[in-house]
Amino acid sequence: MSYPSRIVCLTEETTETLYLLGEGDRVVGISGYTVRPPGARQKPKVSSFLHARYEKIEALKPDLILAFSDLQADITNDLVKRGYPVFTFNQRSVAEILQMIRVLAGIVGVPDKGIALASGFERHLDAIRERAAALPRRPTVFFEEWYDPLISGIRWTEELVSIAGGDPIFPELAHAGLAKDRIVTSEQVIERAPEVIIGSWCGKPVRKERIAARPGWQDVPAVRNDQIYEVKSTYILQPGPAALTDGVAQLHDIIRRVTMER
Repeated sequence: MSYPSRIVCLTEETTETLYLLGEGDRVVGISGYTVRPPGARQKPKVSSFLHARYEKIEALKPDLILAFSDLQADITNDLVKRGYPVFTFNQRSVAEILQMIRVLAGIVGVPDKGIALASGFERHLDAIRERAAALPRRPTVFFEEWYDPLISGIRWTEELVSIAGGDPIFPELAHAGLAKDRIVTSEQVIERAPEVIIGSWCGKPVRKERIAARPGWQDVPAVRNDQIYEVKSTYILQPGPAALTDGVAQLHDIIRRVTMER
């Protein structure tokens, strides 16, 4: 075969993309954190986000391994030294997620499918934007990616909040790719007084009571008016199809509900 046919995906978004392209049969190994699509869960699990089981990968005889970001640099370095072809994506924005889809489709030899899939996602986002434009107002939103230390949302989440009809309270941090560069203080959040708090703690359920009990937060509008919500990380913190579909739809539903209540 002239294109990769035995692909190991070390993160969920490339697995889901390949399935949506109709190329899921090429996936031979997945991350243990993979949830979408459900059918992919039957594939051998060869990695967590930061660790890989090299003997399991070797047994699968992959002709391509797909990884994500600097966080997997140690894994990918080891895999390259072991002789495997590795492609590491590093998408951090909505536009880069769409580019990832088109590039991945090209890598596996189905570029037209990639163009069609990305175009479908763009139309969906445009429809959300249109509905958001009809809302009576745009509430201010704190997207909380982690709780200790407090970390504001990565770029694609902040962009999706904007598309969904909200105004992120830390727009100046949206372009910071590393989590350490998006750490904020409790005092900064209090000062910016978000009307809505949307939490998504990777691998952990958001505890509304924990947020509401933070010292000084009782007068934050989102806390005072009980406007604290969760979007589970599998829907919004995976930089792929999930965020562009279910994730942004959930953000819009939250923001619409908030704006209609007052």
